[in-house]
Amino acid sequence: MTRTAKFLHLVALTAAAALFLATTTSAKAQAQQNCGPRASVIKKLAEKYGETRQSVGIGSNNAMVEVFASDDTGSWTILVTRPTGVTCLVASGQAFEEVAEALPAKGNDA
Repeated sequence: MTRTAKFLHLVALTAAAALFLATTTSAKAQAQQNCGPRASVIKKLAEKYGETRQSVGIGSNNAMVEVFASDDTGSWTILVTRPTGVTCLVASGQAFEEVAEALPAKGNDA
């Protein structure tokens, strides 16, 4: 994976983590999420959807943000694991593809 692709993945992961943390600030909110022990969640993603980890980063409050995806089916899942060890599914979908787009030229905000 190129440096640019890694940077873009990290930006997406950080945004997902910020969204997750902004919307789940209480224990009650966490209970409404799809959460569980990390090993169990990852095992289910592998067995049921054929997904493997594609990228990882650290978000706010030291939460680990991971993107899992399947090359065969195109399914993808974003997980956030808090320092306590609880892993929650933040988002999932279809049509995953890895992209390596160049960053805009310096001074160009497009």
